[in-house]
Amino acid sequence: MASSFYSESILAAARLDAYEVVDEILCRAPNTINCQNEEGHNVIQLAVITRSERVYNLIHRIIVQSERYRTMTDSYKNNLVHLAGRLAPSFVLERTNGAALQLQQELLWREQMEKLMSPLELEKENMYKETPAILFTREHQDLIKQGENWMKITAESCSITAALTVTVVFAAAITVPGGSNQESGVPLFKNEIAFTIFAISNAFSLFTAATALLLFLSILTARFSERDFLVTLPQRLIFGLFMLFLSTTTMIVALICGFACLPISVIVTIKLPLLIDLIRSTYFPIFGKKSYLESCKIYRESAIFRRAGVFDFGM
Repeated sequence: MASSFYSESILAAARLDAYEVVDEILCRAPNTINCQNEEGHNVIQLAVITRSERVYNLIHRIIVQSERYRTMTDSYKNNLVHLAGRLAPSFVLERTNGAALQLQQELLWREQMEKLMSPLELEKENMYKETPAILFTREHQDLIKQGENWMKITAESCSITAALTVTVVFAAAITVPGGSNQESGVPLFKNEIAFTIFAISNAFSLFTAATALLLFLSILTARFSERDFLVTLPQRLIFGLFMLFLSTTTMIVALICGFACLPISVIVTIKLPLLIDLIRSTYFPIFGKKSYLESCKIYRESAIFRRAGVFDFGM
């Protein structure tokens, strides 16, 4: 009776990633985890379909400790990896900037579901004779193309900035401040501290800008397969942007004329949010134990679920 009363509420909460509501309802009525919508999807399946990461993290241990939940399928014989292979709703994709990072998040969800399955489960076909891999490729073919274009456009704009930086610092290197001795070629200010700072900063800027340029060019010549968007391409872009930022910073230190650095500095500042998003998306996993889960009741009162006999939530 309680399960029926909370059915619509817990399903709506799962779709909206309202983990506090799901936590409260599961504590009151553990059997509501089996409630289904009109398409036959329960709370776990809805969390995967709608990419509700906080709800998924909340019920992750339930899935891991129950083979029934790990291997369950919907009315179209889609297992959890199939469901993770479906394209996320548009309102979910819009949370992430850039098609490449959106695709990365989709790949992370697929990878997480694959960890729950045996190799045989990963090759099972649904009602339409599609394996999870085939379904993912079909659903994400447009996003893959958009991600490739986004990566190329970003790499091209950054490579132009890197090339401009190389040009500026190289010109500064061959045009030594204060000139050189006409006979020996030794810089006149070689014993000055300011000149030493200039020389070191300029050299560092040149090398880092050249490294960044090579990294951006490697992105432009990449094959852009599905798996490349998970780690390889984001890492190259992260290191390329990081090298570009270092190069610009040291260039500003090296050059006395700050106005000459202003255009490049503006471009780098614009790209800083992108670097932050890349690092967060690539190196800070969305799955696993999270601090907000410590306050959830189903982590503190697991005896409720053992008594209900719905699942064993062993500690």
